[in-house]
Amino acid sequence: MVSVPRLVIAAPASNSGKTTVATGLMAAFAARGLAVSPHKVGPDYIDPGYHSLATGRPGRNLDAYMCGPDLVAPLFAHGAAGCDLAVVEGVMGLYDGASGQGELASTAQVAKLLKAPVVLVVDASSQSRSVAALVHGFASWDPQVRIGGVILNKVASDRHEALLRDALDESGLPVLGVIRRAPQVATPSRHLGLVPVAERQGDAVEAVRAMGERVRAGCDLEALMALARTAPALPDEPWTPAYAATAPAQGPRPVVAVAGGAAFTFAYAEHAELLTAAGAEVVVFDPLRDEKLPVGTAGLVIGGGFPEMYAPELSANEPLRRAVTELALSGAPVAAECAGLLYLARELDGKPMCGVLDAEARMSERLTLGYRQAVAVSDSPLAAAGTRMRGHEFHRTVLEPGAGPVPAWGMHQPERRVEGYVQRGVHASYLHTHWAASPEVARRFVEHCRAR
Repeated sequence: MVSVPRLVIAAPASNSGKTTVATGLMAAFAARGLAVSPHKVGPDYIDPGYHSLATGRPGRNLDAYMCGPDLVAPLFAHGAAGCDLAVVEGVMGLYDGASGQGELASTAQVAKLLKAPVVLVVDASSQSRSVAALVHGFASWDPQVRIGGVILNKVASDRHEALLRDALDESGLPVLGVIRRAPQVATPSRHLGLVPVAERQGDAVEAVRAMGERVRAGCDLEALMALARTAPALPDEPWTPAYAATAPAQGPRPVVAVAGGAAFTFAYAEHAELLTAAGAEVVVFDPLRDEKLPVGTAGLVIGGGFPEMYAPELSANEPLRRAVTELALSGAPVAAECAGLLYLARELDGKPMCGVLDAEARMSERLTLGYRQAVAVSDSPLAAAGTRMRGHEFHRTVLEPGAGPVPAWGMHQPERRVEGYVQRGVHASYLHTHWAASPEVARRFVEHCRAR
């Protein structure tokens, strides 16, 4: 049994203030000396960076589409082990999930899987008594979703607050916080959402501090903690990276270099944990700064991020580009997702990249976004032919051609197509995947690294 006080922070719609409230709650409770476990519903990589800054712990994703509903509670229990409180930031509106698939991957589904009370963040800027009808509708839509209270955001004045509270008195749900309308906390956005923490450094620290102060001043932290403690124990065993199979008792631990730094910020914490459990020595390097791969590199993982924002700097680091190219041409295992795919291309927005793939990448006006079902087209160090995985695409770039002579994946949703590249030891694709759902890919990757 896993017993951790917990809250799910949800909203009727996007842009209601979920990130500010969730991150602010994490920061406010952490400032009280509590060990706070941060979580995010869905595939988003950026918000967890702010959560991690607020709590000092890895931000972890709970995605019922990519990992399956059965893995949500075990992954939560793994991340929240030993913590005093867990705060889960929702995605989109409370009941919005994977397109055309009912409640799958919605905040409501995750709240039910975690048996967690929901705090509804309502943008009250353009309503008064109608707020009661809105809250009543969300609270009564699914009896299995327990909304334990409301936080009113963007409240204009004392008079406005009084009108809102009077209306909500009839709903039976307590007002757990009121946050006044004020200039937004400095969390700048661009084409894929908030600017990641790794790119803002001191500014991000100040933004998280400001969120914590705003929430502490406007919310009843004692009542919120009391609500969190009403969550019952979960019967699920915590997920463990040992599912990937641990390294042999004797034998080398191959070095797996993992790209990091400001250009490559998209990574799920479980990936490094799985590689380590499978027997690798994981070493992070920064393609913007490091001119060499880590000593002894036997395999390379290049995840997602914003290489398009750093194309000149990445291109200028010729020594590292040559090292990556030489490693890939040697047949070493290389797993590249999205930003990694672009980095391995011949060029990005006219700037020379590694040239491992005979393809050119450029920025596009079109946002490609959504869940995908995929099957591995051929054998690679990452996946055997026929391996089925679910993933997520999220980019505003175009790669031409989009698939090599041997594609990485055959896609089955939303349309049938092939995508990505498999050549020598390289597996490169736009598809983001969550290895916790298929830990055999980490074991397979490390075995190929060890065999070199």
